[in-house]
Amino acid sequence: MATSAGTHLDPSEYIRHHLQNFSTKHQTSIVDFSIINIDTLFWSIAMGIVMLLILVTAARAATLGVPGRFQCAVEMLIEMVENQSKTIVYGNRRFIAPLALTLFVWVALMNSLDFIPVDLPSSIIAWAGLSNKISHHHLVPTADLNGTLGIALGVLVVMLYYNIKIKGLFGFVRELILAPFGASPLLWLPNLILNLIEFIAKIVSLGMRLFGNMYAGELLFLLIALLGSIWSFGVDTTILGFVGHVFVGSIWAIFHILIVLLQAFIFMMLTLVYLGQVHNTH
Repeated sequence: MATSAGTHLDPSEYIRHHLQNFSTKHQTSIVDFSIINIDTLFWSIAMGIVMLLILVTAARAATLGVPGRFQCAVEMLIEMVENQSKTIVYGNRRFIAPLALTLFVWVALMNSLDFIPVDLPSSIIAWAGLSNKISHHHLVPTADLNGTLGIALGVLVVMLYYNIKIKGLFGFVRELILAPFGASPLLWLPNLILNLIEFIAKIVSLGMRLFGNMYAGELLFLLIALLGSIWSFGVDTTILGFVGHVFVGSIWAIFHILIVLLQAFIFMMLTLVYLGQVHNTH
């Protein structure tokens, strides 16, 4: 498979090349907070801007008369999010419902970048003469664990904010050390550890679930792309490669549309569930 630099990679190298982020420096340890994945940051911000443009345009174009298709689609989306938030969160939803809508649209847009042909970014970089400066480019922010955990940490901040707002700082700390086992001083530490583990488990599972599904989907797209270029590796199976690329690729692309929307919906719903638990325990 030819890369943007004009070299040829075997299948494993091709997959590693496309799944590697364009970072400020090479990562040598499991955790290194000094590294920034520039492509993840860029496309996350870009899709956030696109989301704002869509919602602002819909708000400005809203009319009391017969709505157009765009307004109908946005109204249906807003109604769906409002109904879900009303069912799960018992309390003031003036901030929570818009937050859920924002998360759904933003995550769906970032997931949708997976529909862009896998070799297109490298081809554009090569065409622009930037191959020497941009050696790798990972297009989908939600297929990067840093991106999904970053969003999940934002959800954690909101959870902590509502815990303190609803229960008060003293009430929240009291709940951390007294629940679920009881108020005995000997149980304060076990209670605190268990509650902290619960918070960490929620956030890790929220970020890992989205990352795992999108990363697996991107990997399958790369494998399908290799089917379409199987003759490049010295195998005389052009017809098989074409059928695998076009037929299998088309089926997976259609199925992946559901995955993209479903993962955005699940992320939104889990956020509502976590915030609803905060309100329900009050």
